[in-house]
Amino acid sequence: MTTSITIRRPDDWHVHLRDGAMLAGVVGHTARQFARAIVMPNLTPPVTDVASAVAYRDRILAAVPAGMTFTPLLTAYLTDRSDPAELVRGHAEGVFTAAKLYPAGATTNSDKGVTDIRNIDSVLEAMAAAGMPLCVHGEVTHADVDVFDREAVFIEQVLEPLLARIPGLRVIFEHITTAEAVQFVESAGANVAATITPQHLHINRNAMLVGGIRPHAYCLPVAKRETHRLALRKAAVSGNPKFFLGTDSAPHARETKESACGCAGIFNAPYALESYLVVFEQEGAIGRFEDFASRFGPAFYGLAVNEDTVTLERVEHVVPACISAGGAELVPFHAGETLGWRLV
Repeated sequence: MTTSITIRRPDDWHVHLRDGAMLAGVVGHTARQFARAIVMPNLTPPVTDVASAVAYRDRILAAVPAGMTFTPLLTAYLTDRSDPAELVRGHAEGVFTAAKLYPAGATTNSDKGVTDIRNIDSVLEAMAAAGMPLCVHGEVTHADVDVFDREAVFIEQVLEPLLARIPGLRVIFEHITTAEAVQFVESAGANVAATITPQHLHINRNAMLVGGIRPHAYCLPVAKRETHRLALRKAAVSGNPKFFLGTDSAPHARETKESACGCAGIFNAPYALESYLVVFEQEGAIGRFEDFASRFGPAFYGLAVNEDTVTLERVEHVVPACISAGGAELVPFHAGETLGWRLV
């Protein structure tokens, strides 16, 4: 039996670090495990231009605990009025690693997002020409579409037509949750990849709804049926380089989760690698974990793999019920559960 595993230091290709006191409280959990991270721009106000991205990057670096090495990779929040020249300039200057598409109203702080994808065709054409990747929250927000169907409808109504119009665009279909998304990514060209979160590998929608409403299992896109969870696990451990690690760790204070309108988001950063590794062990694929966590993401983004390593050891430990961060109490993913691996 394997008692430890050492891999090249991974990167997180989708994380929410927030800002202010919350940023200071959570960034160390990500920096402890990951060398780099694609940082989401949905602040208030959002990160839409080069100046705001540089300022946010400086705040992140100032908040990284002493002794930790961490590189935030910034993204631009797309709006109906995004300036193509500004985005391309930011990408050329190394400020923007990618741009982020939030359909307006899809998730936390997305109200200023894109109302119709055709409104930004000129932006996306400029990005394709510049080789700038597009990170996508893949859900429609139409009131007549069931929340459990929004990802599949997005593929049909938005993503497939987009790639037909701009076939050279590099797209990361983030936090996929359905068998339809797996099939779409597998069948698409080499310019399309996807991230998979730990929560969508562990839970289905029963975790939110059976035995009472469980707000700490609520995120967007929501967890789906068991058949979809199994399809995601198969994709994650398959060795297909189109699928790689992206936690979508999204911290919210306990009181904003346990409320009449609980916020969407799961805070998984403290034990993300342990959570993923449990899945790979259960699926008999520990030997493929390093590729998923450390190699496939950099390859898609055109970056070098990290030279340093991390080690996880086979040790049972209980995830704490809550974690203090930025003056708030956060409930982490797997709270109260026992995990069989621990980051050294």
